[in-house]
Amino acid sequence: MSEQSPAEDAPEEYADALPEYAERVLEVAERIPPGRVMTYGDVAEWLDEGGPRQVGRVMSLYGGAVPWWRVVRADGVLLPGHELRALAHYRTEGTPLKEAARSAEGHLPRIDMRRARWDGGVGVVGHT
Repeated sequence: MSEQSPAEDAPEEYADALPEYAERVLEVAERIPPGRVMTYGDVAEWLDEGGPRQVGRVMSLYGGAVPWWRVVRADGVLLPGHELRALAHYRTEGTPLKEAARSAEGHLPRIDMRRARWDGGVGVVGHT
């Protein structure tokens, strides 16, 4: 997860401010309960704004401060380059996983999307 530098001509009081859309994406990521996940597209749909690519961009730039491993690809494949860190979080939180087939590259499991996907419904206030 990298961070974006503020524009050179941005006023100093806004140098550390996140774009409004990024703040909203990160708020959704923080609401996802341990052991559950939402796809990039789910987050965009929840916000009724943007799409999976925009959510992915926000997560890549700013997601390090939130439980980034809970915002995932729709196919359940672990985030490339962060597979082992994410897998440790999934196992700690009890996120449902599908074990990899012996023929699968790297033998890494996938997230069991049918069981792990969260719709944001139970106990959530503030759906936009």
